Amino acid sequence: MSVRTRKFIGAVGLLALVGFWALLAMALAQSALTNINGWVAVVYYVIAGLGWVLPAMPLIAWMSRPGKATPH
Repeated sequence: MSVRTRKFIGAVGLLALVGFWALLAMALAQSALTNINGWVAVVYYVIAGLGWVLPAMPLIAWMSRPGKATPH
């Protein structure tokens, strides 16, 4: 697979991951975290806001792999 194709697929995958993660974090916050302390909410939103990075790391590593060498 060419680098260009891999980066396109990875970009679409990252957008889908971030969208899914945001919806999941909002749904959890609305269902389980309605009557909590303000500091607990801040901690939750910081963790939820940065939580998508760990699942995205393998995808970014896959996107940035060098392509196959083509013979001239």
